[in-house]
Amino acid sequence: MSLSDNQRGVLKGMAAAVVVTLLAIGGAAWVDPFAGLVADTVQGRLALWAGCSLAVVFWLILSIGALARHRFFHAEDIDGSGLTEGSKAAAIKQAVLQNTLEQGAIAFIVYGAVATFVPYTMLSVLPAAAGLFFIGRLFFRIGYAGGAPSRAFGFALTFYPTVLLFLIAVGVALACLAR
Repeated sequence: MSLSDNQRGVLKGMAAAVVVTLLAIGGAAWVDPFAGLVADTVQGRLALWAGCSLAVVFWLILSIGALARHRFFHAEDIDGSGLTEGSKAAAIKQAVLQNTLEQGAIAFIVYGAVATFVPYTMLSVLPAAAGLFFIGRLFFRIGYAGGAPSRAFGFALTFYPTVLLFLIAVGVALACLAR
């Protein structure tokens, strides 16, 4: 099967995001750059979860605000997508918001699981993933209008760290249950 130019572009973006994810999360787990950031208490772990979740909330606020601002200043879009077909610009902003909401919901839950289950010495993976989420959303937002290859790196840089943390949290939780 031969890949199209778009597929090759997406594959390159995804591969780059995998490399960045493995380096950042692996490095955070190994070096523990945020050691001592919070106390190893329930309160400290909750604070870390809440703090890292702010990266998600920032992009949700920005995406909602961008769409609302656009709709207010454009008569063809002010009634919202439920009542009108809307413009291409509104559709792009809505798509960015929808994807951010989807990825944010997953990240929020996974960040909570990591804050709960992961050993204290590995908690640096959480701010590392939140940082990648933040950067990934920036690249996704900037690249969205350019098509799939332009947004692939940002999408994957948001998604893959969350998936990796999910796998880590599930592994640790299962190990705890096996005891």
